[in-house]
Amino acid sequence: MTVPTRHPYNFDPTCGMRLTELQAVEPPDAPSGFDAFWQERYKRAMTVDPEPGLRKSAIDHPKWHVFDIVYMSTGKFPIGGWLLLPKQGEIQRGLVVGHGYGGRDAPNLDMPVEETAVLFLCFRGMSRSARPPISSDSNWHVLHDIDKPDRYIIGGCVEDLWLAVSMLLALYPWLYGHIGYSGISFGGGIGGLAIPHDNRIDRGHLSLPTFGHQELRLTLPSVGSAASVQRYQAQYGNAWPTLKLHDSAVAASRITQPMLMSLALFDPAVPPPCQFAIANALSKDGPNSKFNEIFILDAGHFDYPECAAQNAALDEKLRQFFRVP
Repeated sequence: MTVPTRHPYNFDPTCGMRLTELQAVEPPDAPSGFDAFWQERYKRAMTVDPEPGLRKSAIDHPKWHVFDIVYMSTGKFPIGGWLLLPKQGEIQRGLVVGHGYGGRDAPNLDMPVEETAVLFLCFRGMSRSARPPISSDSNWHVLHDIDKPDRYIIGGCVEDLWLAVSMLLALYPWLYGHIGYSGISFGGGIGGLAIPHDNRIDRGHLSLPTFGHQELRLTLPSVGSAASVQRYQAQYGNAWPTLKLHDSAVAASRITQPMLMSLALFDPAVPPPCQFAIANALSKDGPNSKFNEIFILDAGHFDYPECAAQNAALDEKLRQFFRVP
């Protein structure tokens, strides 16, 4: 391990915890009404016709046909992104890919998957799904309607993910039960909230996931969106009813699909205890728990000597995890 010891921050991005201590972080208990809140949202989202639209992208690639896409999410919110279709082989799996809080300017053409339709969505308010009055700045995006549990932007982004799955199935109905999700940071947290309520998703990869253990997230120092939430809560004091319903660590305890978690020991943007709270919440004795795996990264949201080698090893894990059925 080469956990960074030199950094420019005025706090410790390890939160003073080693791996064994992080593995002992207990996820929070579910608040009253948690399951009903999300089940009702999923039920409403499943009534939405995604109205998928595709057009050939200007991007040319030897492995992929690349399409610009748009589909309709809840509240008639248009979601943009890209769809990659393999130039060789049959489409035997679907994969929805989320992004971090920096948004996404282009699809990742180096995804380690074969015979897979890969949908890169831009969550509402960001990149190809930008729309006023939602700010694309993460410090403001994370606060949009934070005082309204039913309208909080994070819940809308979860619905965007569910409708991305609906779009893939509208185009390729034979992929039902063979669609995965992979998300990093912001997209990892959204995945943690979305996956337990959608059995159309058969497996998930969450990397450096946000929104885990919101109570801890309000107290631990960071340079990420959590710092913005902390400032807001300190000033207005009305975010907690919303935050406790949007906790990825609570949601993760409901996940029954196989999961690959890539978590950092050092992370200035997403405190490691919050990441591990999500992984620690996964069932240890569920029907697919034997397929769960945790991949440890020395650091997240930070460059370090072994970064390239560890990411290459993680790509190989992803290749195996999302291989065709």
